[in-house]
Amino acid sequence: MELMIINGPNLDLLGKRDPETYGTATLEDILRTLRTEYVGHTIDHFQSNIEGELIDELHRADGVYAGVIFNAAGYTHTSVALTDAVAAISVPVIEVHISNIYAREDFRHKSLLSPNCVGSISGLGVDVYRLAVEHFVAQ
Repeated sequence: MELMIINGPNLDLLGKRDPETYGTATLEDILRTLRTEYVGHTIDHFQSNIEGELIDELHRADGVYAGVIFNAAGYTHTSVALTDAVAAISVPVIEVHISNIYAREDFRHKSLLSPNCVGSISGLGVDVYRLAVEHFVAQ
């Protein structure tokens, strides 16, 4: 199975940024662990701080991957364009968030993406990525 993980703004700083909220694992650590645990499956990755690049990557994923694991970070709560991109593609998307967005500031409680995703996982640290991969592999 081929899966794509797409990470949005500031997630390139994982391991450095606010470790009490996001932990100490870097994106490279997370990917290495997933690729080791799910040998035989392809797990590609893309990260950008630029909304348009995230949209382009969602478009590229359509018809190529069995699933997309998407952490849109702060764009989750603000981006109609990313919402439309998720709605426009046929590949299933799981929304993930390392922190519990419902235990944070009020503006983070609303996800524009969720209605267009097959599921949403938040608040379980970097394990959200493994849980999303596990869902797709189990299908």
